[in-house]
Amino acid sequence: MKFTQTVFLLAMVAYVTADCLTTIISAAQQPSTATTPQPRATASTQEPTNQEINNRYVKQFSERIAGREKEPAEQVFKNIRWLKGVPAEQLLLIMNLGYSRALGVSCTHCHVEQDFASDEKRPKRVAREMAVMHRMINEQLKKMENLETKTQERAITCSTCHRGAINPRASGR
Repeated sequence: MKFTQTVFLLAMVAYVTADCLTTIISAAQQPSTATTPQPRATASTQEPTNQEINNRYVKQFSERIAGREKEPAEQVFKNIRWLKGVPAEQLLLIMNLGYSRALGVSCTHCHVEQDFASDEKRPKRVAREMAVMHRMINEQLKKMENLETKTQERAITCSTCHRGAINPRASGR
């Protein structure tokens, strides 16, 4: 497959994925039909931020894996399919400071709270598919001969498109 065809295909996958997310997000944002008014958060009852929630999860997992932090993630955690060989402590940082920040979500957006290994949630399955696309794009970027940037400086991340939003098209670009 030619590079332009590959890029077009990847762009279409990203567009379709984003379009599906837009539909889901729009449905979730529809006004509730409940007649009971919902309490509003005040300064004293403010909900924790996604980052605060994620930091708590990372702390809990760090405590559970104490003494095994340097072991490969797939030996410490269940159902690791991506990032094999990465030390367990680094996997926690990648998830907390990488994936969750790139999409502006808490851990439980993709993970079942009581079973992080579960593939039950669609966003986790989508993230794995997006990781494959991400790797393909980075491989193609390294092969390009006419870019001014050095080969080792050519890479995208989730944040390249998402910029803190689940839907890349809603990220203000």
